[in-house]
Amino acid sequence: MAELQELAAVLSQPFMERALLGGLLTGALGGLLGSFAVLRQLSFFSDALGHSALLGISIGILLGINPTVVLIPFAVLFALMVNGLVARSGLPADALLNIVYSSSLALAVVALSLVESYSGGIQQLLFGDILGIRWSDLAVIALLLIAAITYLALSLRAQVLLTLNNDLAGAFGVSTQSHRLAFIILLAVVVAVSIKAVGVLLISAFVVIPACAGRLLSRRFPLYVLSSSALGGGCALLGLLGSGLTDLPSGPCVVIVQFAGFLVALLLSQLGRPAATA
Repeated sequence: MAELQELAAVLSQPFMERALLGGLLTGALGGLLGSFAVLRQLSFFSDALGHSALLGISIGILLGINPTVVLIPFAVLFALMVNGLVARSGLPADALLNIVYSSSLALAVVALSLVESYSGGIQQLLFGDILGIRWSDLAVIALLLIAAITYLALSLRAQVLLTLNNDLAGAFGVSTQSHRLAFIILLAVVVAVSIKAVGVLLISAFVVIPACAGRLLSRRFPLYVLSSSALGGGCALLGLLGSGLTDLPSGPCVVIVQFAGFLVALLLSQLGRPAATA
């Protein structure tokens, strides 16, 4: 009974209500785009963007500008740059992303060493501060979720073909370059907007883990996309509730719950798989 009263007291706080709604929206958005990103082998892109975003944050701090204002244009420019480098260099995408995000991270560390103090707190940027999310942040995330759903729904045939095979999509008349670029920019904006809540170091988990868990549970593509989004939002809610009750950091708690959900999905997929015969 005491635990229920403590939970009710936590949930009655305005900041917790905003955090729960923000976690639901951010988790659902990450799972939605992650379901496509994982199958297109773009999961490392979100990780590279998250780490490279620290450079955008550092630039904002040095210029005396709110880092969240700098993040979105920086993320879009990063996505365009990486897409251009992959197309022109001929190098493997994962190797090129490793070069770019390692270099960006090194530049960010050097830039931050020049900053004597930062009132926003570097730890909050690294691990997120979803409890400090504002209504304006929620409005941006909600609009971005609506935009992502609308774009993916209107171009669903093209998205499915691109996910299956890029050459096959081109043969069916799909503008592969424009759709690929649009998806990468959308993913970059989602990562940039979510960093405030999730943090630079954990943003990739919000995109990759729910999508991988959904892939283990679903064989049909529409169900896979829906389950990934649902798992992202549901795990975020459970993680935030656990964070509120235990007074532990919110971002890491959500990722731990996501990992637990992935392990459960893995176990269920193994139980549902027929045993191999000799």
